[in-house]
Amino acid sequence: MKVLHVDDSPEICQLYADMLASGNNTVKSVNDGREGLELVLKNDYDLILLDICMPRYSGMDFIHDLKAKRPSEMKKIIIVSVLELRESHKKELLKLGIHSVEEKPSTIQKLETIKKDLQLCR
Repeated sequence: MKVLHVDDSPEICQLYADMLASGNNTVKSVNDGREGLELVLKNDYDLILLDICMPRYSGMDFIHDLKAKRPSEMKKIIIVSVLELRESHKKELLKLGIHSVEEKPSTIQKLETIKKDLQLCR
């Protein structure tokens, strides 16, 4: 599985890369939302892990730009956030077409379940 992880924290990126580095997974991590968007526009990923709170270019900026430029990729996005998002915010994100919203830190088992769900949807 080809995974892109977009998070402004290098430590969080490393943690997720370590968690997902098993089997046939390839993980690309970037610390800038704009760079992540450019990668999604140029490459195909099976899973996009996206932090919602990033400086200068937020996860919401990423989502809105991606929806306008390559909406087919929206269903591959999983929001990973340390924020406890209100249910209304989660519903809003899901209406935009993302796969799910998860709180950091996600467990390896939860990520494995999500990966399996995404593979079934393809």
